[in-house]
Amino acid sequence: MALKGIVIDPGHGGSDPGAVANNIKEKDYALLISKYMYDRFKELGVPVRLTRDTDISLSPKQRASKIKGFFGTGKDVIVISNHLNAGKGDGAEVIYALRNTGTLSKKILDEIEKEGQNARKYYQLRLPNNPIKDYYFIHRDTPNNEAVIIEYGFVDSPKDDVEQIKNDYKKYAEAVVRAVCNYKGIKYTAPIGSNYYTVKKGDSLWSIANKYGTTIKKLKEINKLSSDLLQIGQVLKIGDNTDNYLMYKVVKGDSLWSIANKYKTTVKKIKEINKLSSDLLQIGQNLLIPTN
Repeated sequence: MALKGIVIDPGHGGSDPGAVANNIKEKDYALLISKYMYDRFKELGVPVRLTRDTDISLSPKQRASKIKGFFGTGKDVIVISNHLNAGKGDGAEVIYALRNTGTLSKKILDEIEKEGQNARKYYQLRLPNNPIKDYYFIHRDTPNNEAVIIEYGFVDSPKDDVEQIKNDYKKYAEAVVRAVCNYKGIKYTAPIGSNYYTVKKGDSLWSIANKYGTTIKKLKEINKLSSDLLQIGQVLKIGDNTDNYLMYKVVKGDSLWSIANKYKTTVKKIKEINKLSSDLLQIGQNLLIPTN
């Protein structure tokens, strides 16, 4: 079924901070994650809305009303409610509605796990006094929509969740974008400077490993591949190399040769990284430059 739209719901907000510990407020990071995700879906041409884009209070009724008002209550709408957990656990979880399958939730957890976060579980939760209904209103009150609640980590974790939330929340948000695109067959393009590669016709693990100076074994480990078979459009993580680039803004008089010479790299390398088909540049254009 074609996707009509995505509604992103930053949990809590305003007078409701959500879980709080270790200088982390759930409502703040839920908003940061959601706004990043919103911008990325917009870049990819996907219809998307936010239930809130500032620190405001929303009641469950207001939240559900907003969700239904954007794209309706059909099965062709995905609802993503972003949260952080508490309870001294560690890792990410996804809760999905009783009416839905776990396919999307599993994809989300798999992609978050690629970014180094522990994947705890994906599951459904029933209302104790009425087990035919969902426990969470975000599932109960969004009829037919495919709604998922994502808990990216524990704010009070005794392990590494606290630092991961602070440092890697954008990676986790991007992981969800990748998962949704894969699930709905949407063409995915990684953000500039990202350490991901989209498989093209004629690619093999050997050719990709050779191009990026890594090994087939490493690619299979990072991406949890059980075979060497690839599919066109499949997104592979290459490695944690995003810190090896800087962003350069083109100014009057610049050329690819002068920029390459300045940063001790090559025109070919700059064109490859930035997917340039010609040597023409525009003033104000941003270029990713390798620093090593």
